Amino acid sequence: MTFIKICGIKNEEQALATAEAGADFIGMVFAESPRQVTPAIASKIVSSMKKSRAKARVVGVFVNTPAPTARKIADSCHLDWVQLSGDEPWEYCLELARPVIKVIRISRNYWPEQACADLAYGTKLLSGQKHMFLLDSNVREKYGGTGMTFDWNLARPIAEKFPVLIAGGLSPGNVGRAIKLIKPWGVDVSTGVETKGVKDMKKIINFIEAVRKADAS
Repeated sequence: MTFIKICGIKNEEQALATAEAGADFIGMVFAESPRQVTPAIASKIVSSMKKSRAKARVVGVFVNTPAPTARKIADSCHLDWVQLSGDEPWEYCLELARPVIKVIRISRNYWPEQACADLAYGTKLLSGQKHMFLLDSNVREKYGGTGMTFDWNLARPIAEKFPVLIAGGLSPGNVGRAIKLIKPWGVDVSTGVETKGVKDMKKIINFIEAVRKADAS
């Protein structure tokens, strides 16, 4: 089964509805972004999720935040996972003392062989810490939420060796093709399930249904 992460959740209603629709992970962005949430809002979202006994895990997304600050926010908000979407070195992950998702940006200048070597190093370093990797588009001066795809053929040999989520320009219309080609551990979407910058529950449901349909086939 392909795991599903819906990122850029901004309020309790979105989080609960997304979890009920079948998402496995709910992502909240703490970095500067139109989707940014404050720790206070994030705490309310997590509290609502826990009270509802939702099965979806909560992920906090950070970009080049000092490790002590990220750890403090993760602890105070009771995050299940921390996602590092910036230029953080591998060693940074060890300072968080919790499950981590490390983003790797894929481009034609960063070949699968290079990516596999980097991920092998990360896997060895994080052998005592729960972790996974997220492959995203490499867009200059952007750290996610671009809505742009990358060459999925570059991701396939990486996904054969490591547990990866695929992000970057996914939508209800193309996620099935991505799953069939790459066979990733999971998929991650934000822009692709929005209408005019706002999460669209119809698109979220369609996205989840498309993933399950791809799994079934």
